Amino acid sequence: MNKSEFIEEVKKVGGYDTKKEAEKAITAFTDAVRKVLVKKETVELVGFGKFETAVQAAKEGKIPGQNKTYKTKEKMVPKFKAGKALKDEVAKIKVSKK
Repeated sequence: MNKSEFIEEVKKVGGYDTKKEAEKAITAFTDAVRKVLVKKETVELVGFGKFETAVQAAKEGKIPGQNKTYKTKEKMVPKFKAGKALKDEVAKIKVSKK
């Protein structure tokens, strides 16, 4: 689902009159989460999940097919952990085998 399709879904589910109102709601939510994470704080929405920051450790690796290695620096990354209600709902989806 792309952003435009998601805006349409939020419009329906949220009962918004226009796509512009739905887009404004999505933008407000994502901007608020971004602002909180930049301050290294957590957003916990009970039943849905938790947005937080975590330290990604520095690592070394080898470039495949070459005799070269690389190193990355330690950095902060955003992290999302799904809540129990969301996990349970998604777990009910039947898996189709291809």
